[in-house]
Amino acid sequence: MCQYQLKYIFFFLLIVFTPRVFAQTSTVSNPLSGRINEPYSRYGIGEFWNSNNTLLKGMGDITSAYADPYAINIENPASLGFLKLTTYEAGADFENHTLSTNDLSYNTGTGTLSYMNIAMPVSKHFGFCIGIKPISHVYYSLADTTTGGNDTLIGKQVIHDYVGSGALNYLFVGAAAKFGGFSIGITAGYLFGNITTTDRLVNNDTTAAYSSAFEQVNKIGGIYWKGGLMYETQINKKYTLRLGGTFSLQQSLNITHNEYWIASYSLPDTFIADTTYAAKQASGTLVMPMSFSFGVQLAKGEQWLVGLDYTSTQWNQFRNLGATDSVASQTSKISLGGQYTPNAISTRNYWSRVSYRMGIYYGTNYVYLQNTTLNTFGVTLGASLPFKKSHDRLHFAFDYGKTGNRTNGLIQDNYFKFSVGASLNDKWFIKRRYE
Repeated sequence: MCQYQLKYIFFFLLIVFTPRVFAQTSTVSNPLSGRINEPYSRYGIGEFWNSNNTLLKGMGDITSAYADPYAINIENPASLGFLKLTTYEAGADFENHTLSTNDLSYNTGTGTLSYMNIAMPVSKHFGFCIGIKPISHVYYSLADTTTGGNDTLIGKQVIHDYVGSGALNYLFVGAAAKFGGFSIGITAGYLFGNITTTDRLVNNDTTAAYSSAFEQVNKIGGIYWKGGLMYETQINKKYTLRLGGTFSLQQSLNITHNEYWIASYSLPDTFIADTTYAAKQASGTLVMPMSFSFGVQLAKGEQWLVGLDYTSTQWNQFRNLGATDSVASQTSKISLGGQYTPNAISTRNYWSRVSYRMGIYYGTNYVYLQNTTLNTFGVTLGASLPFKKSHDRLHFAFDYGKTGNRTNGLIQDNYFKFSVGASLNDKWFIKRRYE
C-alpha cells in the first residue's frame, strides 16, 4: 500500500471514528477500566491533557513561536499561515504515574488518543484547520475511614468513598492570515463533556449495611476561542528569528447540573434504596480564566532551532458553579527546548535526516491545597523519523517529571509519558497557491 493511499485512509478514519474515540474518555466507571487514577483530578475541571503535537512535546512544549511548513502547531493558530502542504496529523499518549505520600505509594497508567487534525494552505496568505482534542480528564477513586456521627451510624466505623469520572473535549476550526513576516490566527470551537462526582458513606457493620451517597452530574458545553500572533524575520542568510504569542480572554461555558442524594439499607436477604432528594436540569456557568503566552525561537535553516516559552493563566477568575474549587490564583510555566537535524537533505545517510529534540520545563499546577503550591518539573526527549522522499514524518517523545510533594498530607506524582504521532502531507490547492 503506497503512502498516498494511507493518507486517504487516515482522512476517512478521522471523520468516522474521532467522535467515538474521544467520547470514550467520558465513560470511566471503575479502576479496572484502564483509566488513570489521579486524586488531583477531583478539583477544577480535572487533570489537563497535553494535546500538543508530539514533535513539540519532545522540545518541552515550546509552542508560542513554532511554525513548520509540514506540521501543525495548533497551540498558536498563527502558525497555520506558514503551512505549505495539506497536513493530516494524529497522536497518542501512554502514561505511567507513581503516586506517593509519606506512608503509601501506588502505580497507575493509561493510554489515549491525544489529537487529530487536518490543516491546509488554502491560498498563499491563508491557512485553515479542523481538529479535535481532549482538554481534561477526571478519574479518581479514593477512600478513608471515619466514625459515624448520626443516629444510624453512631459509633460505627464508616468508609468514605470519593469517586469521580468524566472528560472535556474540544472540537474546533482554526484559520490564519499571513502578511509578509506577520501572521495572525484564531481557533474557535465547541468545548464539551460530562463530569460526575460521588461522595458515599458506607458503614462496616457485617450484619446490616447503611449507606448514603451524594452525586453531582455536570454536563458542560460552550464556545471557546484562542488567538495567536507570530512574526518571522531573516537576521542574515543563515539565521531566522521568530516571535510568537497567544491569548484567550475570560470565557463562560454552560453547565446543566443534576444532583442526587441516595440512601440505602441492606441485610443479607434485603436491599432498599431511596432517592431522598433530586434536583434536575439546573443551569449554571463554568468560567474559564484568561491566559496568555509568549515565545522566541532562533533557527539556522533546517539544521537546528532553540526556543524559550512563557505561559501564564489567571486562575483567580475561575468559577465552577460559583465556586473557586481549590485552584490557585495564578499559574505560570517556562519551557526551554531545541531541535537538531544533522542534514535534512542527505540522500546517503538516513539518520542524518532524523530530527533530534530535547527540552525542559518548570511551572505550577493550577490545583492549590493546604496552602501549598504544587510545582511541576520535567525533562523531555524526542525524535522525528522521515519517510523516504517525502515530508511525512513519524514523531516520538518522552517526558519524565513530577508534580506536587508529600508535605502537608499531599501526594507527589512522578510520571513517565511516551507519545507517538504522525504528520502526513499532500498537495491540495497547490495550483491555486502559486497562480
